[in-house]
Amino acid sequence: MRNLILLTILSIFVSCSEDVLPKPKAYLSLRYPKKSYKKLELKRPYSFDYLNNTIVINDAKNWLKIKYPKLKASIDITYRPINNNLKELLTEAEKLVFKHTLKAEQIIPKDFVNPKKRVFGSLYEITGNAASQIQFHITDSTNNFLKGSLYFYAKPNYDSILPAVAYIKKDILQLVETLEWK
Repeated sequence: MRNLILLTILSIFVSCSEDVLPKPKAYLSLRYPKKSYKKLELKRPYSFDYLNNTIVINDAKNWLKIKYPKLKASIDITYRPINNNLKELLTEAEKLVFKHTLKAEQIIPKDFVNPKKRVFGSLYEITGNAASQIQFHITDSTNNFLKGSLYFYAKPNYDSILPAVAYIKKDILQLVETLEWK
């Protein structure tokens, strides 16, 4: 008798649930500020244009961090002078890119060549849940070597950060295209 009452009460609670309906399709409504750039004014062996509403943090050894506070992201830039070690610097930069192959779905390279400004480099777009979605290196092949990486201050979820990656990628391309050696 006790089991019958318990079974009756349990069936009442189980059968009185609402129907499960699929969620309607939704799209992210992301609004990014209009882009305007300014020239890097810090004393460095290089200069470039960077997004006006970012924060540039001056680090030692001519290194920089360009922070995007609203996107919780940064572009970390390292500088190294070339002392007959260009091959070593290029190998090191590529090792850092291909370290992401465990989590990356794809690594898409793009080369940059501007002989007038002596700017030569590569940009790697890394798709998937990797720690860095864009990495690049630039050199004049004789004196200067610059490497940059895009990082988000969150667990990588590629689908969620993809619009922000596309937004920042344009800034990285602007940086590369306006880079000048001093």
